[in-house]
Amino acid sequence: MMKHNSILNLDTDERMDVGTYLLEQINDYLTYIRGVRVSPELSVDAVAEHARRLSFEHPVSAREAINHILEGLKQYQVHTPHPRYFGLFNPRPNFMGIMADTITAAFNPQLAAWSHAPIAVEMENYVLKEIASKFGYLAEAADGTFTTGGAEANLTAVLTALVHRFPSYAKEGLRSLPTHPVMYASAESHHSLVKAARTCGLGTDSLRMIKTDSEMQLDVHALHHQIQVDRAAGYTPFLIFATGGTTGTGAIDPINEMANLAEREQLWLHVDAAYGGAAVFIPELRDLLRGIERADAITFDAHKWMSVPMGAGIYITRHKHILHKTFSITADYMPKEGADLDVIDPFTHSIQWSRRFIGLKVYLSLVTVGWEGYRSILQHQTEMGNRLRRELACSNWKVINDTALPVVCFTDSNAQSTFKSNFASFICQEILRSGLAWISVYEINKVPVLRACITNYDTTEEDIMVLMQLLNEARTKYLEEISERSEQNL
Repeated sequence: MMKHNSILNLDTDERMDVGTYLLEQINDYLTYIRGVRVSPELSVDAVAEHARRLSFEHPVSAREAINHILEGLKQYQVHTPHPRYFGLFNPRPNFMGIMADTITAAFNPQLAAWSHAPIAVEMENYVLKEIASKFGYLAEAADGTFTTGGAEANLTAVLTALVHRFPSYAKEGLRSLPTHPVMYASAESHHSLVKAARTCGLGTDSLRMIKTDSEMQLDVHALHHQIQVDRAAGYTPFLIFATGGTTGTGAIDPINEMANLAEREQLWLHVDAAYGGAAVFIPELRDLLRGIERADAITFDAHKWMSVPMGAGIYITRHKHILHKTFSITADYMPKEGADLDVIDPFTHSIQWSRRFIGLKVYLSLVTVGWEGYRSILQHQTEMGNRLRRELACSNWKVINDTALPVVCFTDSNAQSTFKSNFASFICQEILRSGLAWISVYEINKVPVLRACITNYDTTEEDIMVLMQLLNEARTKYLEEISERSEQNL
């Protein structure tokens, strides 16, 4: 009979064998990823059958289990690490980030109490201060926390803004507030704000979606008008969200103007820079986020442009004590070894309690790549976005959005007047069926257009040209089918 202590704990030779084998497989995947279909052929039955192929009643060897999982992942997922994944903000994770998650899993530090993992907490604090400085905050005054992602960071933003504006909220909740609080964001803002409104108890009616201008940026005049309307109606405005790089078009709201308005109206300004925030790492792009240092707090996702494994969200603020006011709590069962030290226990500082060492993937990436390395990487991706725009223009496609970020929305130059509404969908589906690239469809002013974003530090000019060939072939096929249908109808 197998000893109970060896069921989960493989012996030394087995661990080395399994670990070496898995690392070899990961290396092969990353090295030869261009040979993998970017998008899978979808079949619910086939995917479910593969997931259930192994039985929990009949355990298999570690290598057999790993092979089964790797086979399933290779066949049944969109491969976001692929250089021709031109989709959402899901880049190829850098290798040191992968190693960081491996170290975290092995050592399993518990970051609820400082005394349980002091080196992990201080490494995270170091990273947070450095990133806060890049955004223009004073390091000694800045504070922050790592989150599971931008959604948690944005929820943290709402909670801290509520506590700042309504000090009784932390203890007595919404019932203590004399009027209904309302907050404001662009119509192009991330939908995590809707979830945040629901989660904190305000409800979605408390979120005012402000129209955008022709550049898809929040209309500051419309924002100011809505604030006045709400005050006159008895509501209490308390929070303005600016977006530093929208998901759809990469638009950046006029942060400095919004900061002026927030100061006049005495409202908390939060910038959701989950994607576009990395522009502050590049001197030539930094002015896109002009005024961000005036924000009360910022959301930033390192698992986007910093290319670390998901998730690595960050909430930073220039208000040193607001996280403590919002989340401070005591519990008898928590470790007390650090009680006499000038330290902060992370569980008193964020939504999370027990949590993993999120920040290590960012720390390890920064100490091996450096800020200068990241500047070079981001410049390369920006140039690949510009190269795509140039190639689209040469092939008579029309770029719809105007942003310096590598987010490109486009259509055929005559699409709005000549083609039917299914043009963008047809082109997109042809690309996905090829398995050679991944793009998406996004509506701008209620018109579906194609969207391609450079998310991968390994994307090359050759990858751009492959996409262009696929786009041009799909457009030709569409025109031929339209022509055939027209002839049949004559």
